[in-house]
Amino acid sequence: MYNLIRADLFKMGKSSVVKVLFGITSFSAVIMAVMAYMIAKGKLDPGMAGIGFMFSDIDMISILGAVIAGVFICGDFDNKTIHDAVACGCSRGSILVSKAIVLFCALIFILLPYIITTVIALSTGSKFSMGSVGVGFLNILTQESGTACMASVFFKLLITTLTLIIVYAAQLSLCIPFAVIFKKPVLVVAVYYGITILFAQITRLRNSFPMFESIFSCMPF
Repeated sequence: MYNLIRADLFKMGKSSVVKVLFGITSFSAVIMAVMAYMIAKGKLDPGMAGIGFMFSDIDMISILGAVIAGVFICGDFDNKTIHDAVACGCSRGSILVSKAIVLFCALIFILLPYIITTVIALSTGSKFSMGSVGVGFLNILTQESGTACMASVFFKLLITTLTLIIVYAAQLSLCIPFAVIFKKPVLVVAVYYGITILFAQITRLRNSFPMFESIFSCMPF
């Protein structure tokens, strides 16, 4: 399995897809921070917060993470890489675990722009706001900006970053069986994004139905 992970990491490092996705998250992270800064300064209408949220990590990872999973896992089915690995004696379980680990590493890589942007933005001591909208790193940026004790903020950022990575990885793990079943990147992205939207709507029922509260307490959504 170690060789499978090394091979997939090497392939991912050479892929232009990952580089493009990294560029997208870099651009999105900067736009998110700039919009939050301008809203806090009153230079931008608070009604634009919805657009700013579209550039946040929670929204971008739902799409881009599924793209990575779809492209690399489905691509291995197309070029018979997975078939060759099975023929060489690798178990299907070890192949799936190695894919999950590589997907986890790719997730961390494309999240780096949000982590770096949040740290730089908080270091300026400026105030950031996105109205009542705020999840993930956007929430850290808006809630902790302007805080005097930066040491406690950075410690909270570290803990929250590790938690978010685990949560995002747990959510994106659904893309692995989807890729195995559908074998088409477009279907993987469409189905996964549809599920995330569905779960976001269903979570509103948690306060009305205790059953949903019990179910969602066991899920990364």
